[in-house]
Amino acid sequence: MRNINQIFFLIILLLGLQACSKSDANSSLEELESLEYAELLEVSYGEDPEQTFDIYLPAYRTEDTKVMILVHGGGWTSGDKTDMNLIKDLIQTDLPDLAIVNINYRLANPDHLPFPMQIDDITAVVNHLQDNQSTYVISNAIGFLGTSAGAQLSLLWSYAHDTDNLVKMVASIVGPTNFTDPAYLESNNPLALALIASFGIDTSTAFLEYVSPYHRATTTSPPTILFNGGSDPLVPTSQGVDMDAKLTELGITHSFTLYPNEAHGWDGEELIDTWTSIKAFTQVHLD
Repeated sequence: MRNINQIFFLIILLLGLQACSKSDANSSLEELESLEYAELLEVSYGEDPEQTFDIYLPAYRTEDTKVMILVHGGGWTSGDKTDMNLIKDLIQTDLPDLAIVNINYRLANPDHLPFPMQIDDITAVVNHLQDNQSTYVISNAIGFLGTSAGAQLSLLWSYAHDTDNLVKMVASIVGPTNFTDPAYLESNNPLALALIASFGIDTSTAFLEYVSPYHRATTTSPPTILFNGGSDPLVPTSQGVDMDAKLTELGITHSFTLYPNEAHGWDGEELIDTWTSIKAFTQVHLD
């Protein structure tokens, strides 16, 4: 099964893109005043060592510069922000006016369940960006691009926890959306069962609805773009199909692409289409 890193590496090869040049990783906040390109790595937003992010600030930015937040996958228990570096490179090349925040969050284990811990971490990141808006010279308008479990977190935060209406768009690549879906609850697939088990002992309908973007979407949810594979062993086709129908019912601007023969990742024409669609959607709603 191809992973997200391989997918976006192939995009870069196919499109012949070049990653943007980087400044010294030891840049300090004082240097941001020049408004030249800057990147700050391993910025802490909490006391836990896993609570860090990398921020990439474009040259000539202003207080209208929008921010794309990247959220990695890994089944809520693994993964790292470096998994999203190739997506970061794509954004820097094709959407150079955006600031990018590539986040780590606390990984779940039997003693530390993913919810609400990981949603709290996203809130802490957003609060940090707002508190330091004038220092970074960025807008308070944000977008999310998440993969797999990171896509679920991105959708859930955008739909249910964005109390200030900061999110202007959210992109989900192979993200689960509805944990009350019979395709999960009645499944004998050990991968699907392990996915549900990641949330811990509380598998009541009320709890599963509470952590499901499908059940938390409202008429004020931000524009959303979704991608799913029709042969995905982790995220059933119904997750994307039902989310598409729900967003249509709510009147939410959105786009849904299902690649019928693909699994939890894809390459070739499908992957070129994925990035082309995300780029165009972002240019309309965030860039």
